[in-house]
Amino acid sequence: MSPGLPLAEALVEALPRLCTPHTPLHPLLAELIRALADALEAGALELDLGAPAPDGLDSGCWPEAYRQALDSSALAVAADALESDPEAPLVLDGERLRWRRWHLQLEHTLAALVRRAREPLARPPQPDELAAARSQAAAAGLDAGQQQAVTAALSQPLLLLSGGPGTGKTSTVVQVLAGLQRIHPDLRLQLAAPTGKAAARLREAIARGGAALAPDLAQSLLAAPCSTLHRLLESSGERFGRDARRPLELDLLVVDELSMVDLPLMAALLDALPPHCRLVLVGDPAQLPPVGPGAVLQELMRPRWLAELGPAAVDLRTPYRNAGAIAAVAAGLRLSGPAPLAVLEPRLRALAPGDNLQWRQAPARRPPAEALAALRQHHRQLTVLARALPDLDDQTHAQVEEATQALLDELERCVLLTPVRQGHWGVAGIHRQLLGEAACRPVAHWPIGTPVLNQRNLPEQGLANGDVGVLVATGEGRRVLFAGGRLLHPALLGQAEPALALTVHKSQGSQYGTVWLLLPPGRDWDARLLYTGLTRARQHAWLITPGGVPAGTPAHHQHPGQAPDAPG
Repeated sequence: MSPGLPLAEALVEALPRLCTPHTPLHPLLAELIRALADALEAGALELDLGAPAPDGLDSGCWPEAYRQALDSSALAVAADALESDPEAPLVLDGERLRWRRWHLQLEHTLAALVRRAREPLARPPQPDELAAARSQAAAAGLDAGQQQAVTAALSQPLLLLSGGPGTGKTSTVVQVLAGLQRIHPDLRLQLAAPTGKAAARLREAIARGGAALAPDLAQSLLAAPCSTLHRLLESSGERFGRDARRPLELDLLVVDELSMVDLPLMAALLDALPPHCRLVLVGDPAQLPPVGPGAVLQELMRPRWLAELGPAAVDLRTPYRNAGAIAAVAAGLRLSGPAPLAVLEPRLRALAPGDNLQWRQAPARRPPAEALAALRQHHRQLTVLARALPDLDDQTHAQVEEATQALLDELERCVLLTPVRQGHWGVAGIHRQLLGEAACRPVAHWPIGTPVLNQRNLPEQGLANGDVGVLVATGEGRRVLFAGGRLLHPALLGQAEPALALTVHKSQGSQYGTVWLLLPPGRDWDARLLYTGLTRARQHAWLITPGGVPAGTPAHHQHPGQAPDAPG
């Protein structure tokens, strides 16, 4: 590949030369190769010929003319005829076109999960044990679907537990762990998630849920280690220290936020998992797919794989939390098509002043003023709390902990989310408005109280890429405070970024009291992006879209600074 030659163009040039040197490349096939390469760079493994034409492809020729170009080319082979044409780099699996390498890895990984679900247990539970676990779950307030998940986890080596926010996934996992530990008291348990923030939230949720258990079970849950998947697998960049030759020493692994796990990471995890280890996978398939290639959870939710998993797959659908307009709109987004705003506009226009979701439209050529005002107020409060910390040197340990926790709580009270980094409504533009020239300088030059996004894996510090701290002043100079009271010198973080605003992708695994979600102009945003952004909010969300004030918006609608739980 020549320097600077884009991947798509390199593939268009190289594949015919290597695979079909005597046959000219059909122009439509060249377009498909480019589109497939672009999709892979965006984290997608395939093109769906049953969906609308991707950008850059001729909608008048889509999909039939493209399918005919595939059928007549030796570069493509049907998924059920792979062995008859081992050289073809493209695989057409029904309506889905993939690169052969990724098709094979996807099929291998999903089949491995199904095999694990079907493996017989060395010590199956007795009927009375299953009945006791179900009874305990019912006494804890779990519904029939949650109870089904508990008995499924006790009866087979794998459980795929899916559901939206507030459907009781964590409550179910707590009862799964309690039921298994009653039967297997010496169970070696590990909790994990794709990011440090998600792992911390999982630990906190399990601890809260386990508080109602018997003291010995609650203590076992509190003692369970929890880490990122990369740290668990002893990642050193491109390699993992744990694999089939050096497997994990576990009897049970719980993986939360499965929607963020890509195909290579899942393949590495299965390679390192001993055959006897039970696996509980938990996630929300309506969230954004992972940044890396291959959305494992979304693939597992397809009818073929759900049928093969059978009772090992349980989908929770009854919401118990995050009620109100946020939940109603999120439910609509789960069902919406390619133009979610158009589908949801009637519901958005019907929002009442007291609803926990509010919709505003704002001029696209400058950052939304209401959102900036809310973030400035949030930043001022962070600054006040951060500047109070050095005065605690002579205070008691309890007082120091209380002040530190107040600062970390404020950190999660408010955030602005956007899909893009650049532009007036992008992360970088928002931070320039809030921090001025300091936004482009190293962490040590930012104002005290500024949230800090760590972008490095620092296992020796217990930090992962994506963790958020806050800049404070100490007697030894400026430091970044993270959860657990960890204070790090800013230089250790390298290229950290401000975190008053985050991309929606970076917010996955986190929750905030109030979320301001901006949808910049220029494209129809994916329903999963809206869903992920809005469901980061615990109490209140503001959806900001380009334009003037929505037609029909009542004049008495509250200003964001006056709404329940809104900042300012």
